[in-house]
Amino acid sequence: MGILGTGIQDGLLLKPITYPWAMDLYNQAVANTWFPNEIQLGEDLADFKKMTDDEKHAVTFLMSYFNPNELLVNKALAFGVYPYINAPECHLYLAKQMWEEANHCMSFEYVLETFPIDREAAYDSHIDVPSMARKEEFQVRFIRRMTEETLDITTTEGKKDFIRNLIAYNIILEGIWFYSGFMVALSFRQRNLLRNFGSLMDWVIRDESLHLQFGINLILTVLDENPDLQDPAFADEIRGMILGAVEMEEQYNRDMLPKGILGLNSDYVNQYVKYLADRRLEELGFEAYYNVSNPAKWMATANDTLQLVNFFEATNTSYEVNAQATRS
Repeated sequence: MGILGTGIQDGLLLKPITYPWAMDLYNQAVANTWFPNEIQLGEDLADFKKMTDDEKHAVTFLMSYFNPNELLVNKALAFGVYPYINAPECHLYLAKQMWEEANHCMSFEYVLETFPIDREAAYDSHIDVPSMARKEEFQVRFIRRMTEETLDITTTEGKKDFIRNLIAYNIILEGIWFYSGFMVALSFRQRNLLRNFGSLMDWVIRDESLHLQFGINLILTVLDENPDLQDPAFADEIRGMILGAVEMEEQYNRDMLPKGILGLNSDYVNQYVKYLADRRLEELGFEAYYNVSNPAKWMATANDTLQLVNFFEATNTSYEVNAQATRS
């Protein structure tokens, strides 16, 4: 029996474990458990009040996008991934991931409640700002195919829709769009601003690095177990999805940074987006497309999920349950 399946009574016995990578990621995720109120944002509030209108706009823009989309990821997991796999070790990891997405949502709520941000206007942005709404419409289109239409996972087309959903959420949303936002969020710490907010983002990224690793492993496992999916036309479609997502992100970043802020403009961020897209393409077995250098060398460790986990274990923002966690 492969990793795909919808049998209710399948996957009820954890041992022997079929996919050790999933169990390993679950154990790492449990060790990474954290809560947003462990970080105090008082100093960051003082920073925020002193920032320029363009800088405040960038932070607000990020919160406007991150907050609802963490919950959208949960819907994709609950309706588009969890019901279609058999392996209990994968179910364990997905349950922890869903809790983490909820925790991220509450983290961004914490930021919205702390900073003097118009919450209603911030929320409306993901509907009113065309570039943000376009990204959300793209994501919703894929989850609708999983929830509002009948998906027969035993057919080639059903399995392709499963993969399309994983590409849309794990690779594009979490692996490119979220990481682009993480870089902008952490760029303030490079200037000694929003340092505690930066620590909060470190913890979010640590979770997301595992989400990305799980998604890539799941995609590659499904492709390996289902030769009918190894179709050049389907591969071209997947590659096209990723390249199209880069174009959407470029416009979004131009709206986030219309004038640029100190040390950062949309061209800089968009080069980073292309660099990320090349890494995701390579992880899926494609060749790099953009072949650009990483403009944010200080974010280099955030591009490789394995490096990222090791990186955070070695810094003062690392967090592990039952271990001494220091604060910057």
